[in-house]
Amino acid sequence: MSDSPYIFDATMENFQQRVMEASATTPVLVDVWADWCAPCKQLMPILEKLAGEYEGNLQLAKVNADQQQELTASLGVRSLPTVILVKDGQAVDGFNGALPESEIRKVLEKHVDAPAEDPYEKAQALWEEGEVDAALAILTELNRKDPENLEVLIDLAQLKAEKGDLETAEQVLESLPPEEKMQHKAKQLAARVKFMKQAGELPPMADLEARLADNPKDPDALHQLALQHVLRDNNAEAMELLIRLMQAQPDYQDGVAKNTLIELFDKLGNGNPDVRAYRRKLYTLMH
Repeated sequence: MSDSPYIFDATMENFQQRVMEASATTPVLVDVWADWCAPCKQLMPILEKLAGEYEGNLQLAKVNADQQQELTASLGVRSLPTVILVKDGQAVDGFNGALPESEIRKVLEKHVDAPAEDPYEKAQALWEEGEVDAALAILTELNRKDPENLEVLIDLAQLKAEKGDLETAEQVLESLPPEEKMQHKAKQLAARVKFMKQAGELPPMADLEARLADNPKDPDALHQLALQHVLRDNNAEAMELLIRLMQAQPDYQDGVAKNTLIELFDKLGNGNPDVRAYRRKLYTLMH
């Protein structure tokens, strides 16, 4: 028996109430299965996953064919697995066998309302798509409703920084509790604000690349071009330039190359493959 509130075992005794009558308000997916049926075991995790995704807009009724032979016969089941979608007290759709998840989704989409999209997840998706203003509007409203939600607050500050409002981003950073400032997202924000504040002082990338073509060890050009790449999220290129700067002049600006690398590592997080690769390079260079 699943712990999900959207999944239950159907029997002859509860089928009328929990499936037929309940389907007047919420569609019910009836899965007729058996322990010995390999396709049933292949299908069941998919159905359970989908029931969870629909967040109450769909119920999953599991009928054990061996234990519920009378109910199975009354449903006209001839093979396993058999899946029947019941809505408004009627069987409106269904299928036999273990269909791929994509095909099952097509069946459900015709009859079941999609779950309401989580506004925070929607804001994240819009942000990833480059729809910064739309994401900013959603996060602003979420922050208004729940100003104590630090995750929303930090994301809001990140977007403000991307829009050029570094003052607001810095104010958010200052307002965070000390323990929150040590969290990954807060470190990301601090690094981004610092890099963006430096951006206004940087020469164009083409000029910096020309200087490095003339002198590959020019420390100012290596540092400034690395920062330009950071601002464009070309993180591997930035790290490579900072490593070159450490090799060329390790004490440049009191070790700014090493410090900038560490800030980049904080910004991207330990799970980033570039961070893992360049952390090893930094360790090798220092030892």
